[in-house]
Amino acid sequence: MKRDANTPQSDQDRLTIALIESIANQVRAAIESGDLPKIRMPTRGLENVTYDRAAGYLELGAMEKVRALTVNTARSFAQMLRLMAASRAMVKSNDFATKREAYYISKNWGDCRFDEQAESDAIMDDIEAIASRQSLSRENLRFYPEAHGGSVAGRLVVIDRNVLTGETIEIDCAKLGSGAYSIPRSAEQLNFRTDARFILAIETGGMFQRLNNHRFWESAQCIIVEMGGVPTRATRRFIRLLSDKHDLPVYCFVDCDPYGFTNIYRTLKAGSGNAAHLNRFLCVPRARFLGVSPQDIIDFGLQDATHPLTPVDIKRAKDALGNDPFIIAHPQWSAAIKQLLEMGVRAEQQALAKWGLNYVIDEYLPRKLAKVSEFLP
Repeated sequence: MKRDANTPQSDQDRLTIALIESIANQVRAAIESGDLPKIRMPTRGLENVTYDRAAGYLELGAMEKVRALTVNTARSFAQMLRLMAASRAMVKSNDFATKREAYYISKNWGDCRFDEQAESDAIMDDIEAIASRQSLSRENLRFYPEAHGGSVAGRLVVIDRNVLTGETIEIDCAKLGSGAYSIPRSAEQLNFRTDARFILAIETGGMFQRLNNHRFWESAQCIIVEMGGVPTRATRRFIRLLSDKHDLPVYCFVDCDPYGFTNIYRTLKAGSGNAAHLNRFLCVPRARFLGVSPQDIIDFGLQDATHPLTPVDIKRAKDALGNDPFIIAHPQWSAAIKQLLEMGVRAEQQALAKWGLNYVIDEYLPRKLAKVSEFLP
């Protein structure tokens, strides 16, 4: 969609264009002065990641790498500039490209086209890492993920707009029957109206559907969000914006296993080391772990509804205890993972059905929500 000449750019749009033009001007100035053109960018990797409890997420450190224009790097250097030029054009025309489309855009770039999407993804990550220092995300660069977010239901009105006319559109998530609102690939333009007390982020689609069909969110006065495993960046950004704009706590309800702890919950709350340049935008530092916890297996009599830890589970748990900066920084989490290893079992959300299909609604969640202060950090 072409941007109307009378449609003003946002502050972030102007900042995005200014950043790209600044880099291009630096490259041109170096060439004109006979110097070697260089583009500096943050080093992306675990060696450049720290966890600050005050910030609440895994942060990218100060280490940098330099991409200089040499015989060996001429192709990647050109690809980076062409991809930034595409970003600038999309911001100016109010358009976007998915990651897959960004790969195909290059097919008319001649010798600097991308041979595989892994190439374009890596260059895009480098550009995003540069932009993150200006508090700009990939969505501000107008590169959108392929995957949309999860489902949402409950006491929430999502305020969106018609991208063609600018007309405001309101979606009442309490009036979608047995269905739910689907989080778009970019949530930046969304606003919200709600009287909810908290957001409940749920790992599985089946559990989300049960809580939605029985309108748990009505009596609990909350918003429920389906994560569908490790939450997509769209889901994480949606929850973060909603939580920040309405000062809502976020409680996570996932399976009791090392994957649920360190891949699903930790990714939502503190982000990941491999994508530390994204964490300031996507993570939800105020999230708390409602359950299922190792202690819940005992407190709710689920011992005979568990499964043995697999070798992969055990390795993941031990790696977390020794290497995960988030787990190491929180003794409560180290204790919980050690407890799970000692028990030698894992439990799914659905294990609560041992006591009845709606036990999770009638007993488990009300009892847990009555003791928020006991949630894992």
